[in-house]
Amino acid sequence: MYRFQVQAATQPGEFIALVGSIPAMGQWDPRRCVRLQTDPRLYPLWWVELALNSEDLNEDWARRSARIEYQYLRIQANGQVAWESTGVNRWIPFEPHPLPGVVIVEDGVFGRIPTYPYGYYAQPIANPEPQDLGGLKIVVLGSSVALGCSAWLLRGWAWHLQQALQKRYGHQLLNCSELGANVRRTLARFSQVVTPEKPDVVIIALSLGNEGLAFSPPKDYSAIQKRFENGLQQLILMTEQIGALPILGGVYPHGDYTAEHHSLLWETHYHMLSWGYPVFNWLPALEDGQGRWKTGLCFDAAHPNSKGHELMFESVDLALFDPQQMMTASQALPHKELPVFFDGQGFGLTADRATGSLRVMNITPYNYTLNPDWQALQTALQTTFQKGALQPGLYIAEDSTPATLLHLLIREDGTLKTPLTIPAGGDFRFFPSRQFFSQQGIQPLFDDGCLVLLQCKRSVDGTEIPPCLYVINTTEHEYNIHPMWKEVRAALKAMPAGVYQDPQKPDAPFRTMMIGADGLESRVKAPPHSVMLLEYRCPLSEISRVAIVPLGDRCAVRMLLYKLEYDGPAFPFDLTRTSNLADVADMIQNDFQGMWDPCYLHYNPEEKRIYHSKWTGLSFGHEVEESDDPIHDMRPVHERMQTRYSARAKRFRYVLEKADKLLFVRTGGCQRNVVLDLMTKLEAKCQGKPFVLLILSPQPSEEFAGIPNVLHYDLEFNPDRMYADHDHWRHCTEIMGSILHSLGISSQNLFWCPPQVS
Repeated sequence: MYRFQVQAATQPGEFIALVGSIPAMGQWDPRRCVRLQTDPRLYPLWWVELALNSEDLNEDWARRSARIEYQYLRIQANGQVAWESTGVNRWIPFEPHPLPGVVIVEDGVFGRIPTYPYGYYAQPIANPEPQDLGGLKIVVLGSSVALGCSAWLLRGWAWHLQQALQKRYGHQLLNCSELGANVRRTLARFSQVVTPEKPDVVIIALSLGNEGLAFSPPKDYSAIQKRFENGLQQLILMTEQIGALPILGGVYPHGDYTAEHHSLLWETHYHMLSWGYPVFNWLPALEDGQGRWKTGLCFDAAHPNSKGHELMFESVDLALFDPQQMMTASQALPHKELPVFFDGQGFGLTADRATGSLRVMNITPYNYTLNPDWQALQTALQTTFQKGALQPGLYIAEDSTPATLLHLLIREDGTLKTPLTIPAGGDFRFFPSRQFFSQQGIQPLFDDGCLVLLQCKRSVDGTEIPPCLYVINTTEHEYNIHPMWKEVRAALKAMPAGVYQDPQKPDAPFRTMMIGADGLESRVKAPPHSVMLLEYRCPLSEISRVAIVPLGDRCAVRMLLYKLEYDGPAFPFDLTRTSNLADVADMIQNDFQGMWDPCYLHYNPEEKRIYHSKWTGLSFGHEVEESDDPIHDMRPVHERMQTRYSARAKRFRYVLEKADKLLFVRTGGCQRNVVLDLMTKLEAKCQGKPFVLLILSPQPSEEFAGIPNVLHYDLEFNPDRMYADHDHWRHCTEIMGSILHSLGISSQNLFWCPPQVS
């Protein structure tokens, strides 16, 4: 029995029919066509069941034809017939033997006629127990392509291989593949489906397509590739650990790959060849030169058709499975553990070729320091590197605790770059930092090729606890991670909101990460060639975050905060000149209404500044750009100011609402009565929230004595002098930093305003 089914959109009164080359299909006479049925729940799917293995099929005809051809028809309400094709027919192979179950003929969409048919049994058919012919036991561990999906009756490359190996060598082949499997899923299944079979050979046949490569943004390509490769290497190790020979199914095309995918596909192929294990070389037979399937070889974007599967099988060298050759190949495989260095006292290093890991053992009662000056060790590492057992880059200790996160760096020449102390009795296996991509519970959040952010999910006694975050800097430079970096800010939205700290250096500056509903809300620094772990400490509500808000008179405060790296997106007074503090108070009271209104703005060509006619102490020196013509047309400047200053005003309101405390900072001379007026207006705006006004001006502090929540320092911070003399700028920054420290403000409790606020 065959169930033919096709997707077809129809109009009221129309129906779909089938006509073909045999009597049961009307022998191409539309008047004798077979009508299909549909159902409102399944529409636009149409189907019909036909018994084609019945005795009325003439055996002579079957031998001559070898296949049954047919087409679908759209029968209109007026009886007119629309054929789906004028020159190409659909077809299925003639099956001379009775079928063990109903075959579903998956015909896709009306009018799109595939080169080769796709059919499968509606219910799984139990395979007979294979005869023990004295051959080897082979397990195929892959995904849907390895299962034979989109080939007729699932007779894919693995099915053809099974038939051929049983006939030639008496080998048994067991297919343990799974629909949709990727490396992580396959790693999790290995011990359940492969280990109990005690195979002699495991064919690992997975795809980059199931890692999501085709539909991921380009920034994720590198992470996907490394996750795939590291997962394959782990499967190789697991195969060797059960005493079996690993063989790799090569990578293959995908209908949605691009030129960039094509390059990565071949790069992965060559990486796999370099590992020293047999690889089925499928790409040349299947790929069109752009990462996609050659014409006529695929059923859909992800799967080859019957012809494609046949070519995959034909690309396999069956001589590889000759028992004698397999024994030779097994003996030629890389050793799992390669000695690197031993001092004869109980300290040594070994390398694992399969995983690329480095094991450091210290069974002595003394601490050992791996030091770049240790020449004998460096020579041994270089020798191992030249054998291909190690790769350059960062390595992380698998069993190190959060408080003692151990890592080391291997240079491009194979030598150690960073010193590292191994405690007495220590036994650590260091994996390449990229290895974390394929560990269970590890989720890549961001990877630009230099900086990697990994979320690590954890549980204690079966109860899930907040995840931690690995920050990996593979470069020679410090990486500044901050909320203005929108890709990183967005990536960290995947982490639960809260405060995260480095348990190794909890009090160090810029080692505290604050994550809110919109992602990153603080600045963190990753040292060169480092791996930093940030652990969840507490909710954001448990710390009192202080926002620093400059109130003019010039841009000195912003320049100082920039040097302290406490700066974020600009506030209204950051890049203005406000010589009159009363103007500042008035603008704050009126919620900045009119600050960027064109009717108040006037350009002075001699000074190249824009002055405000309502608040005469307010002017702008950074708004006119070289491409502007402010004398004849100020509209571009006005529009730009509207965008910039409305956003800055929103941020001002945002921090007043969201921060726990506020520090307003004013430079330049002030009068007591004006400060008192400003404090009254700030109190009204802050609505009971604690705040302090810090005044930095060259005048006696007695002017402000007794005013609550006002601090004054007799200092002059001149932005022109700071800009001209960077040493002076640095000196002023140190003073500003000490003032903030005295107020208890640091990177651990600083409120960082996001660039865009609602």
